[in-house]
Order: sequence, then C-alpha cells, then structure tokens
Amino acid sequence: MADPAPAVRIGTSGWSYPQGRGTWNGVFYPVAPGSRSPRGFDELAYYAEHFDTVEVNSTFYRVPSAATTASWVRRTPPGFEFAVKLHQQFTHPAMHARSTGDLSGTVTLTDADAFKFALAPLADAGRLGPLLVQFPPSFTNDGAAQQYLAWLFDVFRDYTLALELRHRTWSDAPDDTRALLAAHDAAWVQIDEPKFKTSIRQDLRPAVGGVFYLRMHGRNAAQWWDHNASEDRYNYLYTSDELEPFAARIEEARRLAKKIYLYMNNHFEAKAVANAAMITDRLGLDVRGTYPDGFLERYPELRGRVTPASRQSLF
Repeated sequence: MADPAPAVRIGTSGWSYPQGRGTWNGVFYPVAPGSRSPRGFDELAYYAEHFDTVEVNSTFYRVPSAATTASWVRRTPPGFEFAVKLHQQFTHPAMHARSTGDLSGTVTLTDADAFKFALAPLADAGRLGPLLVQFPPSFTNDGAAQQYLAWLFDVFRDYTLALELRHRTWSDAPDDTRALLAAHDAAWVQIDEPKFKTSIRQDLRPAVGGVFYLRMHGRNAAQWWDHNASEDRYNYLYTSDELEPFAARIEEARRLAKKIYLYMNNHFEAKAVANAAMITDRLGLDVRGTYPDGFLERYPELRGRVTPASRQSLF
C-alpha cells in the first residue's frame, strides 16, 4: 500500500496587523480599524478557525517568553502548527547590532539555548513546525557562510530548519546548495518576490523525501525598495492565474515531499488571507471558517470559495 500523501499546511506570515494602512482590523478581523479588540476577542484563536498553521515573524525581532508560546498552544486547536522565524541575532548581525548596541556580531550557545527554551512549550506539545532561518540578500555563498551554516546546523540539529537564502550565488550552484541542505534534512525555502540582479533564482522543485517550504511575498516591485512604509511592499494580491503554477508545484510536492508548508506574506489589508484561501480551494482542500461580508466585497475572487459569515447566521 502506497504511503498517504503528506498534509498540505497553508497559512499566512503572522496574524497580528493592528496598525497602519494595511491593518487587518475591519478587513479580516471584526474589529474597527484603530480601535482595541473587544473584550473576549482573540486574533490568534479567530485566525486558527480558518487555517491550521501560521508563520511567526515576531520572534525575529524579540525572543518570546515561554509563557507566551505556551499561550499560543492554549489558544489554538490540537494539530495547529507554528513555523517560527529564528531571531535576527542568528541571521542579521548588523541589524541586531543597531537595535541592541552589541557590536560584537557574535552569537553563542547561550543565545541558542535561550531561543530553544522559548520554543519548548510548542515543541513539547508537538505544535512546532520548521524554524525559518531567513538570511539577508548580503549573505552570499562563500567559505565563511558555509562554516557558519555548519555551526547553525549542529546547534539546532534537533529541529527542522528551513533556510531562506536570497543571494543568487546560492542558486548559481543549485546542486551544491541542495546537497548541503539535504545533508542536514533542512528545507531550501522557495520564495516568490520581485527579482533584481542579485536575487536568487529558483525552480520551486520539491526535494524528494524532504520538506517543501514556500513563501510568497507578492510582486510589488515598484514599492519593494521605494516605499513610505515597509508594509507597502506587501501590497499585492495574486490572481488565480498567478497562483496556478504554485498550485501545480504543490501537487507535485504531494507526491515527492515529506511535509509541505505554504505561507503567504503579502499581508497588506489581509491580502495574504485572501490568497491563502484561494489556493486552498484550488488544491481541493477544506476552506475552513467563515469570512466577513466586507472581506468578500473587498476580495470578490473569494465568492463561491469560502463561507460568508452572514450565511452561517441563517442556520
């Protein structure tokens, strides 16, 4: 008997966007823009009614407490998974130095242990997905980088790592990069974003027996570097036609990969939510939860694909 196809987990990068022009409040969440959430309303619990996974980006900026990650477990149903972005001190030393004043640029086993301690409630509950290791475009494929990766793989050897490499030197030697990651059961994160001269080039090919991890950032090239607010670069809605090649790759991955994760990061005005629901429906998977009527008016592409909140109220 053939092994069953792996589950496809589809979600968004983050769940809390309460501020700015691209807020989710009043769009996906039934909370008025600029106002505090009403008593008893929980964004994460509401989100988890719609998706079975989320990619946590806040951990890049601040290591959470174990109490915080334990609360994530309590607020989500069994089977829900968290992919967690590794803290910036492991991948962006210059950014970390600017934010902390620590100019040493070194990261230690103590730092790693602190991050692991924070994730322990997720791991102990069986709710921890891959650790997303997102490197900057300046992280090029050279001896120093490979030496650092060897250290990182060893320190986090008990975790599934998913590496987002952005400089094209990694894709200029694709077989070597795949072999390096495969030796440590790490996923090579496939990314869709505007491409520039030094951007990585990928074919979205799933690794046989490995983890297929796809991040979709949108294609707003005009505002990728030139924007008033950082959220502007993620102001992009994929069309059904643009999602089709990714759906085909996921269907291929269901035959070859061990686990599959897709996260939409085009979070401006909850466009990520709309696209996650669209590709979930395209793949013939259960589109969970109900969606506000105002959300469907904003994104009519979802009509007939999701359940409107008003329809549920009739039963």
